[in-house]
Amino acid sequence: MVITDIEATGNPSFQYLAAILADLALLTDGMHYGWPSPTLPQILNNTNSTLCISQDQGLWLAVMPLLGSTIGALIAANIVDCFGRRKTILATAIPFFTAWFMVAAATSPVWLYIARFIAGVADGVSFTVVPMYIGEIADATVRGMLGSSCSVMWIVGFLLINIIGSYLSISNTAIVSSLVPICALVTFFWMPESPYYLIMKERIDEAQSSLRKLRRTEKVDDELERMRTSIQSKNKNTGRILDLFSIKSNRKALFIVTGLRGFQQFSGTTAITFYAQTIFKEAGDDISPHHASMIYFSVQLLVTILSSSLVDKAGRKPLLIVSMIGTAIALFLEGTYFYVKTETDIDTSSFGYVPVIVLIVFVIVFSLGMQSIPLLILGEMFPTSVKAYALCLADIHYSIMASIASKFLQITKDKYGMFVTFFGFTIFSIMGLIFIILVVPETKGKNLEEIQDLLKGKIPHDHSKCDEEECVKV
Repeated sequence: MVITDIEATGNPSFQYLAAILADLALLTDGMHYGWPSPTLPQILNNTNSTLCISQDQGLWLAVMPLLGSTIGALIAANIVDCFGRRKTILATAIPFFTAWFMVAAATSPVWLYIARFIAGVADGVSFTVVPMYIGEIADATVRGMLGSSCSVMWIVGFLLINIIGSYLSISNTAIVSSLVPICALVTFFWMPESPYYLIMKERIDEAQSSLRKLRRTEKVDDELERMRTSIQSKNKNTGRILDLFSIKSNRKALFIVTGLRGFQQFSGTTAITFYAQTIFKEAGDDISPHHASMIYFSVQLLVTILSSSLVDKAGRKPLLIVSMIGTAIALFLEGTYFYVKTETDIDTSSFGYVPVIVLIVFVIVFSLGMQSIPLLILGEMFPTSVKAYALCLADIHYSIMASIASKFLQITKDKYGMFVTFFGFTIFSIMGLIFIILVVPETKGKNLEEIQDLLKGKIPHDHSKCDEEECVKV
């Protein structure tokens, strides 16, 4: 009897559920990161009676999660292989809730600093562990979509906090937001542990049970044996952070991931997000910065969802290439507009809508691939034994790159003009396009073991050429 693909992989519905509930940690994280957008104008302008901060204090308040994130990533790297992916994700609900509680009760900026730092620690843990968990529970046929869901839920958090924070007080916003980590704790508690982790701990029966729940089929013995063989062969002489640099395939994976994440940030996404309202103000368009920002995040969310549905069909690399080409063009057009407006005598008053439209085009093409796929690939590239260290370093690298890119925007905008900023991001985008074409491999449809073989330069076995008796399960 021939085993069809559906019978072999089962029903992926439970994998979707587990991924979505794990992503609630990233939704909470996105809400914390997006919190300054609707809040800082209130406390900077002294519209809140109990809290008032200066511009310098506001800057520290905005970047505090980036400082905490580094510590959180280091913590995650040292506990995730001890306590497991599931328990570590569950544990993030505690600092996320604590941070919201402190925001709600804050009577001075110091409490806000501490709360934001705690949220940053939880961010470092969640962005290290959630992509790892999803990458390990997902079948190859749906891993692209599930991996992309990390970015989708993070953007949902940005959009949600902007909506809530626009209509509620700072305290009430924090109280409502604190319900999300509680919901995450209660619901994700019932999800299974990663089978890769359970095999690594030699809990084979539990791994088999977990795999059956995730695949919704009893026929998991072949996949279980493949996982077991792969993990046992890698764990003989690996498991140290130095293995990321001493083993060629790990070095290649680290180069790919850090390169993608670096060019992602220097395409301007986080910097533009931080300064979106400033950009809209300088553009001089009639639309209010608040509504323009809401449109920006809404479009980003919708296109990222579209990208998630396409990534397992179109592939990672084609979407990355198309996305980066469109990003470079949009950034160049934006820079050209600001150059004409500030450096020439041409009257641009009749074209105030142009930068807003171009910025919306930017977020569309960027979200098509560069928004979610680098994070997806992060969960695919590394073997289980060093994955915790790899994702830890990747999260630290992301925080550094995001900070530098944001500072680059601020300095070039203030000293030279906005057009220099956008032309700079254009150059980085072109460099990123070359990097994607020459370095980034296609991982569509490959299981985690096949991706490791690809990084090692091994020629994958061509199942189409094997004998009928070898290819068909009886």
